[in-house]
Amino acid sequence: MDNKVALVTGAGRGIGRGIALAFARAGYEVCVHYNQSADMAEETVRLIRDSGGSAEAVQADISGMAGIESLFRQFSARFKRLDVHVNNSGITRMKPFLETTPELYDEVMNTDLKGLYFCSQHAARLMVGQGTKGAIINISSNHASGTWSNSTVYAAAKAAVNKLTMNMALDLAAHGIRVTGIAPGYTMIEKVDQVKAKPYIDSVSSRIPLGRFATPMEVGEAAVYLASDSAGYITGTTLYMDGGALLPVWAERS
Repeated sequence: MDNKVALVTGAGRGIGRGIALAFARAGYEVCVHYNQSADMAEETVRLIRDSGGSAEAVQADISGMAGIESLFRQFSARFKRLDVHVNNSGITRMKPFLETTPELYDEVMNTDLKGLYFCSQHAARLMVGQGTKGAIINISSNHASGTWSNSTVYAAAKAAVNKLTMNMALDLAAHGIRVTGIAPGYTMIEKVDQVKAKPYIDSVSSRIPLGRFATPMEVGEAAVYLASDSAGYITGTTLYMDGGALLPVWAERS
């Protein structure tokens, strides 16, 4: 990839780790961002290096501007360029609408929307400054379109991310920067005890048309595709990647 570089936020575990590993396998140098999960971020770096790739971990709390600025200062000190920025960091907090507090609202929105917005701005400025026709990929959720209980804040944030993807794409097209999104559904991540969770996983899987959860690597491979020249005419759209989980919802309403 000519020493291309991908920055993936929240890459210590789960979908973020899958995305980081996928970009490393595609030949990118990878900046593995994390906030609190230092050990897991270093594990992501180790997995990349053990497979012959190049990666470094960077810590920052992107829920505020000071942390975002710190992230990009550290990034610029360690990497010579930026080709792909993936906004994966996110906080999921479920609470009934009548019990949602301003603190919970701010906690989710500050990372899932504000953090994503200004990380993207910093990334785009780097790309424009270096003359790179890069890619920004926003990790959303099928909550942006589907409706589940107790998710008023999370779902609103993800719906905003989908719309932001469209407007960012329009504003950045003149610079050759493409902006796309991925909206995963149920995804199997390493923190889940699959033995204990098997009854729940089986129950949910039975309602997904493709009959299973996604893997983080599948989401990662989709991100690599969206960043590639093969997707060079794709911008401003979000790929729903939930095994058809929303299809029964729409079917029941029609």
